[in-house]
Amino acid sequence: MILSDDFLDIIADYDVIEDILENSDVEYCYHAIDAGYGVANVRRSQVVPVSIGYYGYSTIPKLYGLMQTGERLFDASPLSAMGNIRVQYPPLALQGSGVIMGFIDTGIRYQEDVFRRDDGSTRIVSIWDQTIQTGEPPAGFAYGTEYRRADIDRALASENPLAIVPTTDIDGHGTRMASAAAGSLLNQGLDFRGAAPLADIAVVKLKEAKTYLRDYYLIDEQAVAFQENDIMEAVNYLQQMAVVFERPVVIVLGLGTNMGSHDGTSALDFYLNIVASRRSRVVVVGGGNEGDKEHHYENSMPSNVEVRVEEPMRGFCMELWGGLPDVYSVSIRSPGGEVTPVIDFRNGIDRKIFFVFERTIIQISSVLVERDSGDPLIFMRFEDPTPGVWTVSVTSSARRMRGKGMFHMWLPIEAFLSGSVTFLSPSPDVTLTEPANASQVITISTYNSYMDSWYASSGRGYTRNGRIKPDLAAPGVGISTVLGETDGSSMAASLAAGCVAQFLEWAVVDGNAYSVDSRGTKSYLIQGADRPDNVVYPDRQWGYGRIDINGTFETLARL
Repeated sequence: MILSDDFLDIIADYDVIEDILENSDVEYCYHAIDAGYGVANVRRSQVVPVSIGYYGYSTIPKLYGLMQTGERLFDASPLSAMGNIRVQYPPLALQGSGVIMGFIDTGIRYQEDVFRRDDGSTRIVSIWDQTIQTGEPPAGFAYGTEYRRADIDRALASENPLAIVPTTDIDGHGTRMASAAAGSLLNQGLDFRGAAPLADIAVVKLKEAKTYLRDYYLIDEQAVAFQENDIMEAVNYLQQMAVVFERPVVIVLGLGTNMGSHDGTSALDFYLNIVASRRSRVVVVGGGNEGDKEHHYENSMPSNVEVRVEEPMRGFCMELWGGLPDVYSVSIRSPGGEVTPVIDFRNGIDRKIFFVFERTIIQISSVLVERDSGDPLIFMRFEDPTPGVWTVSVTSSARRMRGKGMFHMWLPIEAFLSGSVTFLSPSPDVTLTEPANASQVITISTYNSYMDSWYASSGRGYTRNGRIKPDLAAPGVGISTVLGETDGSSMAASLAAGCVAQFLEWAVVDGNAYSVDSRGTKSYLIQGADRPDNVVYPDRQWGYGRIDINGTFETLARL
C-alpha cells in the first residue's frame, strides 16, 4: 500500500484519518511517523480523487525537488572562506570525528574512495534505500531496505559490490552533497577533503513520488520529485541515530519546493522543528535556487497578476496565500481574452473551469482557513495552458477590505516545470523554498566565495509572515565534489553542515556543551559569523552573516 500508485497517501493524525474515511469498508493502512504525525495509504478507487477541497491542503503530500544548478579538481578556497580549514588543524583539530552526518536525497555511491577509511572500510554507518523492497526495512519502518556498515564492508571486499549491496545513486546529487560535506582522501595522500572529513555518514535514498501525485501537481515527467511523507520518515530514521549510537547527528536537506505557506507551518516544517529542538540533533536546510527565477509575486488587493507561459506545456500549479482578516477572490483572463466568473470561498470547495476558445482546464480550490497556517489559500491548477499572458485578477470578496489586503503567489520550482512560466512583475524576496522557513532549523543561503558576491539564484528571505530567514550564508559556487565542481543551494547546505559537525565534535563529543540542539548551535554560529560593514543585519540575503566556524571559536575564546 505504501508503494503502490493504487493507494492515495494522506498525512494526518489518526483521528483525522477516521473522519475522512467514514466508510469502514475502505481498504487502508495507517502507520505513525513521530510527534503525532502519521500516514494513511488508502485505495484510490474507493475514495474521492485527490482534492484539496475534500481532503484539505496540508494532508496531501507536497513534492520536493533537488536544489542544484550546475556541474563543472579540488579547490579548498570555499572551505577556507568559512574558517573551516583552519579549524580542521591544531590546536582545535576538529574534523567531525564522533559525529554522524545524515543525508536525505538521491542515495550515495558508497564504493567511492572518499567515503572509506585508510584501511578501505566504509565510513557509512547505514543506508536506508526506500526504493529496494527485497531486504529488511529498518526497525519500526514498513518499506525499503536497510544496509548496515557490516553489509557495506562485505560488499566492498567483493569483486562485485552491487551484487551484495545493490543501492546506488544514479542521479549523483546525494553523492555530491555527502562528498562536499564529509568526503576525504587525506588518508590516501590525496588533497581532497570535505568540510568534516572524519565524520561518519548515514544516508536515506528517497523513493520517487507516486504517479498520481505527479499528475495532480502537473510535474514535468523528467523531474526528480519526492513526497513530503517519505522525507518525514527519513528524518525520523536519522534523528533516532542520536540515541542508537549515542552520538550527535546533523541532518542535511538539499531539497526544496515552492508549494506551501512559506511561513514554517507545513507538516514537514513542524516535524523538523520538533527534531531540531531535541538534544544532539541539528537540522541544516538549503534555501533553494529560486531567487532569480521570477516565480514569486507579492502585492495587495486589488491587483492584476500577469503570468507568462512561453510555450506549450503539460501545465502548472500556482498558489495564492493571503492574510487575516481578509478574504480573497480571483477571476482569470486567458491569452485569448476569455474571462472566468469571480471565484471566491462561496463557490464551493473545488471548481473546474473550461474555456470555449482554449484547450486549458483550470481547477481552483479555495480554503478560507488552511489548517496549519490558519490563513486563506487559493490553489490554481492550469492543465494544458495556452501560451501567452494569463491575468489573474485578485480582489476582496468582502464588501470592504478588512485588513491590508496583502497576498503572495508562487509558481513551481524551475525543476518541476516542462516549460517557462514566470510572473511579469516578480519579487525576488520571500523566495526561500520549503522547508527552509521552519523556525528551528539552520537555514543557509548561498554566496560566491571566489567573487565575494551574492549568488543570484539563491533564495531570499524573509518568511511570508516576516520572521528572520535565512540564518546564515555559505559558499555554494564551484564547490569541489567527488563528481566534479557543482553550484547551488545544496552545496551551501553541505558545507555549512560540515561546519556544524565540527562544532558538535567540540560541543558534544568533547563535552563542552553537551545538551546543545539546533537553536543553540545556530546561536553559536551567528555569534561568530563574518559580517561585512556594508550590510545591516539581519538581512534578507545574508541572514546574520557569512558562516565562519573559526570566528565562532574565536568568540568563545574571548568569553
